[in-house]
Amino acid sequence: MHTVPARKSFMSKITSVKAIPMSDPVPLERQHRNDLGTKVKSDATLIVVETDDGLRGLGASLGNPEVVAALVEFDLGPSVLGENPLFSELIWEKMYNGSRWKPALERGNSQPQDGRRGVTVEAISGVDLAVWDVKAQILGVPIYQALGAVRDNVRGYGSGGWAPGDEAEAEMAGYAAKGFDAVKMRVVGGDGFSFKNAETRIAAARRGIGPDVELMLDAHGAFAVSTAIKLAKMMEKYDVAWFEEPISPDDHAGLGYVRRATTTPIATGEREFTRFDFQSLFDNQACDIAQPDIARAGGYTEIRRISALASARGVRVAPHAWGMGVLFAASIHVAMSTPNCHILEVSQGYMPMMNELFNEDYDVRPDGRVYAPTAPGLGFTLRDDALERFKYVPGPEYVF
Repeated sequence: MHTVPARKSFMSKITSVKAIPMSDPVPLERQHRNDLGTKVKSDATLIVVETDDGLRGLGASLGNPEVVAALVEFDLGPSVLGENPLFSELIWEKMYNGSRWKPALERGNSQPQDGRRGVTVEAISGVDLAVWDVKAQILGVPIYQALGAVRDNVRGYGSGGWAPGDEAEAEMAGYAAKGFDAVKMRVVGGDGFSFKNAETRIAAARRGIGPDVELMLDAHGAFAVSTAIKLAKMMEKYDVAWFEEPISPDDHAGLGYVRRATTTPIATGEREFTRFDFQSLFDNQACDIAQPDIARAGGYTEIRRISALASARGVRVAPHAWGMGVLFAASIHVAMSTPNCHILEVSQGYMPMMNELFNEDYDVRPDGRVYAPTAPGLGFTLRDDALERFKYVPGPEYVF
């Protein structure tokens, strides 16, 4: 019988969990306005997990950096010190269940701590990403292979689309010219919202990309149910591939009404936390495409559960990928290990903290396909000046 020699790293222990707030200011000339306001900077929190045998894993969170840092330093970090990164499920359960993690596992039912949503789960997500980075390094494979590989490349779609009026034609045509056969724009551009403005921009986008490139629309949850239904019906003649987050993410029943009122597919999920929120979406038959965000939904550990739930309902997965390089890199691994994922978001906005964070380049080919990294773990390393260049700046990300 063949036996695998023991390796010291299989017995790794977590010795340090750090949270480093970071910011990426947007120069005045690159600022754009949409229904969220004018974007003045992007914030994120880098999470670093270190082990006793010198391994270092990277994760990140999009929650308020000061709050995330406090949660990691005083709550989540201390709870996982001494744990073996190979026990990633145990580590997640300890963070989610808090002091009751042991009876929760012994009895087989979740007993979550009080702060079981919002920024707490965003902090858990960041730690989970870093743990999986270390875990995959121990195994000597990229994260997507440690998760269970299903592919090594996936379609990407160019995501942005803030130009007002007829200017949307050239903007979206520019995305298609890069090789993307699918593109996404915001329903509300720099000229504000009206039905006329919305249709003008959608028609312009369709002219720019032609009939064969898929077009998606994102509303950031801005509309009432009745308004969203009217918009969705208008979009039908423009062959829209999906209408994203048309109403408040708090109203799953309302989103189900929107979906049943139109043939335009509905996508949502970037502001949902854990499989329990997604279970509610699916119970309400509220979406055709689920969009969990790796930084918010619960990290790799929880996004696998969410994707399995979606698969059982015939719902496809298109990970929301935004914010910073660690999160885009992590989303690549999600796409490569999720059977019901069909496409991955590739930001076209001004985002140096996403595109200039690493020593290595992302492998996005001229045909718009995104390829997986080949190095063990996350597959990307921070530039030497990253922490200084993206030093945290207090204040809001948007001004209205």
